[in-house]
Amino acid sequence: MPRNRIQKQGGADASPSTLSLAAKSGGYSAAQIALFSLAAVATLLFCVSAGSVGIPVSETFAVIWNAVFGLPQPDSMAVSIILSVRLPRVLCVALTGAALSLCGAAMQGLLRNPLADGSTLGVSSGASLGAVIAIAFGITIPNLPFAGTMVLAMGFAFLSLVIILSLAYKIDFSLSTNTIILIGVIYSMFVSSILSLVITFASDHLKSITFWTMGSLLGASYSNALVLLIALVVCGAVILRYARELNAFSIGEDNARHIGVPVRKVKFLLLVCASALIGVCVSIGGSIGFVGLVTPHMARMIVGPDHQRLLPASVFGGAVFLMLADLVARVILNPLELPIGVVTSLIGAVLFIVIFYRSRRVRA
Repeated sequence: MPRNRIQKQGGADASPSTLSLAAKSGGYSAAQIALFSLAAVATLLFCVSAGSVGIPVSETFAVIWNAVFGLPQPDSMAVSIILSVRLPRVLCVALTGAALSLCGAAMQGLLRNPLADGSTLGVSSGASLGAVIAIAFGITIPNLPFAGTMVLAMGFAFLSLVIILSLAYKIDFSLSTNTIILIGVIYSMFVSSILSLVITFASDHLKSITFWTMGSLLGASYSNALVLLIALVVCGAVILRYARELNAFSIGEDNARHIGVPVRKVKFLLLVCASALIGVCVSIGGSIGFVGLVTPHMARMIVGPDHQRLLPASVFGGAVFLMLADLVARVILNPLELPIGVVTSLIGAVLFIVIFYRSRRVRA
């Protein structure tokens, strides 16, 4: 039996190895975390250095080092390119990838479904609708140019979660996984039609909205990166805090309840934190698909199903994956730039088919 095989609910269906995983699990050592961080930083330096104007990695490192410690910078055009254009964008890309991947891993573990993430649950669609409404009708908050989009995206993400859970509760009092996912898919279809209607009435913003809905972090700023960092630290800390509870969910909600997990409370809290993170990411970078769906699968194949190891691996893996995808979007058709969501969808679709095929072969 593969380590990441989804277990059915009920004590008779839970294998001893799965029960052991729920009861005892462990994370990473400080040296392993440092290794992950080093890989992420090296990817960041490479992505900042590469582009239409190539800059040596050593020069990029020196410029960033001098900026962090307030040292004098060399008189070079590369300084402006790195600090004003590429670094804030790559930071936002890394934080967005980390957040989306973490949310995907948490939702897949919580709902015990490999197709669960923000897009399949309808949360991303709701956040996109809120952000598009803000863009189309020019809704802003004084002195905070991107706050209007963010507030509406987060608000609609929460509203979508409330609607989905309420409908699922009315249909199935136990809030079963299949019911939540089914309602989420139906809700996504409904929101897509509303989204098309809004775009129809805002034809003068059609180009910017269309590019944004494909996912783009062009023009991202340090303020955006700070907001993403705060959201990731706050919501991510809550998600990581419940890693053991997610292990318990892998043996089924009934079994998790029998070993003392407050199932409904944990499920609601994790869904709220994931929705908040997705709302922030969508408000800044638009709809970027497949990151939360594919990256956790890749991490699970490497580190196994233990969420105390899987969740941190998904954070670093998502950051690296999206940074490289953004680099491809910037350079593959230079001087034109592809929306990052197009690149992640192309890569993610292929990877997802490969992962699905391999999992089917293992089970056979």
